[in-house]
Amino acid sequence: MVKEGYWYGLPLVLVSGGLLGVGLYGAGTFFLVLALLVLNFFRDPDRNIPADPHAVVSPADGRVVQIAEESFEGRPLRRVSIFMSPLDVHVNRSPIAGTIQSVFYKKGRFRIASEELASVENEQNVFTVSGEQGVVVVRQIAGLLARRIVFWKGLGDSLGRGERIGLIKFGSRVDVLVEPSVELRVKPGDRTRAGNSILGISRIQG
Repeated sequence: MVKEGYWYGLPLVLVSGGLLGVGLYGAGTFFLVLALLVLNFFRDPDRNIPADPHAVVSPADGRVVQIAEESFEGRPLRRVSIFMSPLDVHVNRSPIAGTIQSVFYKKGRFRIASEELASVENEQNVFTVSGEQGVVVVRQIAGLLARRIVFWKGLGDSLGRGERIGLIKFGSRVDVLVEPSVELRVKPGDRTRAGNSILGISRIQG
């Protein structure tokens, strides 16, 4: 479990214990169940990272809701959008090994994360990773309930493929923008697991 889970979950456990201690069993049980749900949301399971050095792995658990062509800073890229429900693991991971070339936070709206406009209008943290397998852009996008994006890394940091980089709280979306040379292995409707599912194979030789 990530440390943020204790900040949210333990106060609820204490409230539950206090209510149960004074005989308010209904309210105490409600807060106990709520605490368990919150703690479950912040779970952080280990993942088996694919051994293929050309693999571009998913940065998020969730469902692929869209694949589209997109221009980013004048470069043609393909976007894979992954919707994360409140029941998914919300710890995000790096799609490739490399160095963080840029990172910026963009204020915005809080549309439902599964909507296409969320990629453009919602509040988001955007970072670019450059490595032997090319350049990958990742957008951590806040959703209707997710009003807090956490990013644990910084400009110039080196990342391993599948390394934990942050999380988005309470339902959100992650966009992955890859170069046209990446052979995608997913389609809309597919489920992904962060660090474990292969989104595509890069044919760029380092």
